[in-house]
Amino acid sequence: MITKDTIQTIIETARVEEVIGDFVTLRKRGVNYVGLCPFHNEKTPSFTVSPAKGIYKCFGCGKAGNPINFVMDHEHYSYPEALRYLAKKYNIEIEEEEQTPEQLQELNEKESLYSVSAFAQKYFTDRLNNSEEGKAIGLSYFKNRDFREHTIEKFQLGYSPDSWDAFTKYALENGYKEEYLIKSGLTIDKNGKRFDRFSARVIFPIHNLSGRVIGFGGRILKSAENKPKYVNSPESDIYNKSKVLYGIYFAKSAVISKDNCYLVEGYTDVISLHQAGFENVVASSGTSLTTDQIRLIKRYTPNITILFDGDEAGLKASFRGIDMILEQGMNVKIVMFPEGEDPDSYVRNHRSIEVEEFLTGQTRDFIQFKTNILLKETKDDPVKKAGLIKEIVQTISLIPDQITRSVYIKECSVMMDIEEQTLMNELNKLLRKKFREKDKQVIPVELHDVYEFPSEQKLSINILDTYVLEKDLTRILLNYGRQKLKLNQTISDDQKEVIVENVAKFIINDLKSDGIEFSTKTYNLILQDYDSFLEKDEVLTDNYFVSHKNSSISSTATDLLLSKYYLSENWEIRERIFTKKEDDNLYDTIYRLLIRFKDKKLDQKFFEIETKLREEFDDNKRIELQKEYIEYKKISMEINRQLGRVITR
Repeated sequence: MITKDTIQTIIETARVEEVIGDFVTLRKRGVNYVGLCPFHNEKTPSFTVSPAKGIYKCFGCGKAGNPINFVMDHEHYSYPEALRYLAKKYNIEIEEEEQTPEQLQELNEKESLYSVSAFAQKYFTDRLNNSEEGKAIGLSYFKNRDFREHTIEKFQLGYSPDSWDAFTKYALENGYKEEYLIKSGLTIDKNGKRFDRFSARVIFPIHNLSGRVIGFGGRILKSAENKPKYVNSPESDIYNKSKVLYGIYFAKSAVISKDNCYLVEGYTDVISLHQAGFENVVASSGTSLTTDQIRLIKRYTPNITILFDGDEAGLKASFRGIDMILEQGMNVKIVMFPEGEDPDSYVRNHRSIEVEEFLTGQTRDFIQFKTNILLKETKDDPVKKAGLIKEIVQTISLIPDQITRSVYIKECSVMMDIEEQTLMNELNKLLRKKFREKDKQVIPVELHDVYEFPSEQKLSINILDTYVLEKDLTRILLNYGRQKLKLNQTISDDQKEVIVENVAKFIINDLKSDGIEFSTKTYNLILQDYDSFLEKDEVLTDNYFVSHKNSSISSTATDLLLSKYYLSENWEIRERIFTKKEDDNLYDTIYRLLIRFKDKKLDQKFFEIETKLREEFDDNKRIELQKEYIEYKKISMEINRQLGRVITR
């Protein structure tokens, strides 16, 4: 594990313009650099690099971060890999932390599992190519599927002999411990008897992102009662099937270059397509698609095309899994193969050019496809059509991007012959419900497209207002946290003294004195970090947050540090506050934000008490609520008095 000191040295040494300059042509513009964004296609530069802050941001696609983030995003490296890349670039010697006995044991266990898995793969490959049984059964099976020798070698396909314990005996003879044979799942221990899990099966090794074998899939070829056609390795310290996609190691480069990933069901589908030249293909290996698998694909592309065999019932059963993909903000397309065909069989029966033409011609947008499928079932039944509308709108509501949702609403209104506004109202109802269910988290984009507000109108607007103020206060903290303020402190009626306090301390202490926290999770985490370090008389730098291990904090800090310096425009318009730039009079800007923030927090309190009063029938409890309301009203009047003073300055 790389030491914290080494990581800090890398962060302090790496120059953002130099790191990005290795991949992007940058041009000086004022104190910053600009260039064409490497993360999306553009003709006009919107990619900004700030050497002074050590960060970058694309104002087109939103990608932002520090040199480590850039290397991770651009080269698809893990955090440790990115650190090692930068250390090599800047000739920084990497110091590794001395590991505890427990950490060493865990590391050794994992390495032992990798070792025995690699040994097993070589054994199965050898049995496939160099044993009479393997050639007669396993190799002939692969060749009957038109797998070429190079393909068999590339995917490290193999064969496990038709024997109770041939592999287990051979592994033990070669010094591998029974403990790891069992933990890896290669050997099964039942009532003290050991036998091979993959006996009499062709073998499909499963690789991780770096190409190491972590597990296996095995297909039985002879008919056998009470035996499944396919078996897979059980989960272990190196194999978590919900986080792995078959073929991802061989596909990732093609997925990046094609900006699309084909998702299929089985091992042979992956291999056949790959061999035919469609290398951007992976499989979920017979498991239901998981969020981790979707995110794994999203590391390389936001576009996914799912290939289904000609079974409409199977497609409908997969709708929930596809909804999960949409929820991750990905673009989903569908290809349905002719009845009786699957990707493997279609590729074997057609030339590559024909497969390409088929995939291009048959690719359909998922939501449009789903709408058409369900419309067939509704016919002229109004009850079924109402159910269809709710299901389609529910699917659209999962899409994070507001514009994409609006486009789908417009298209589906035509397809379903229903007014666009009706669909939009249903969508907004679902978005508000989802918003309320998010515990103390605000997603303003979910409110921006709400056309109608029922009884919760006042609360919804206040939540948005509060979010805007929390964002502004956090931006002030990040940009001016260490800057000094001169404050007048009253000692007595006729005596005042000037004290000097940094911005971070002033804001934190003011909020703490009223017991107020931010509602937005990421902003509150930043607030807590400032507070914990202030207790040690330290003020955090912006670089601390840009390089934060929490990616949400890191990306938020980067975004806010590159935001324009302004008090949000909606405040100037709605509240009739007209200011110069905030840093012309920083104290007034901060004071105004804090007072407004408290005012909006009070509005939320009033709403909560009013709601309780409507629902409470116990007289004593109602009296207590009314007393609480009156106390808050006194505070509100004082805030209004202060607001009046600030506004007229």
